[in-house]
Amino acid sequence: MPKAIRPEVTSEMDSDTESDMDLLARAARGDAEAMRGLYERHHDALFAFIRMRCDDPALAGDVVHDAMLDVWRTAGKFAGKSSVRTWIFTIARNKLVDRIRRSSQLSFTDEVPETVDDSPDATQVIAASQDAARLRACLDKLKKVQLAVIRLAFYDELPYEQIAEIESVPVGTVKTRIFHAKKALMHCLGQSA
Repeated sequence: MPKAIRPEVTSEMDSDTESDMDLLARAARGDAEAMRGLYERHHDALFAFIRMRCDDPALAGDVVHDAMLDVWRTAGKFAGKSSVRTWIFTIARNKLVDRIRRSSQLSFTDEVPETVDDSPDATQVIAASQDAARLRACLDKLKKVQLAVIRLAFYDELPYEQIAEIESVPVGTVKTRIFHAKKALMHCLGQSA
């Protein structure tokens, strides 16, 4: 039986087949190409996540840059308690919180008690609006904490546990925020129909 032919590993990374864990391990060994791969793979979603939280594209860019530098410096310390993506998003979120605290612009949000999520699922919410501009306008009306969890859950497809870790809140709080965000979206979309 002939041997299976395996492509040779080159210095260029193949972002479709190499996992985040592999890239991080290579980055921990000083492989700049692997770090570039991680950066390219996560930059857009990370920038959108931070940009949405701070409404300042320059600050968002700085935070993403600082976070990815931190990932590069601490790649060897990754404990594997979460996914690499969750770890990167958590680093970026913490960098943003630190920056906001330093500039004395931190606003505290009130926590909402945990409730059962019996609201429509994401497909029903998005299907309620055929007009992308109308949906965007409704999303813009959400509280920042609600928009953050909606983005992580439905655009980045992260599970509630990872969102809770990124947001540094209990899973119940994530569920509550998503529940209220979906309810607000349905109300907004129903009014503008």
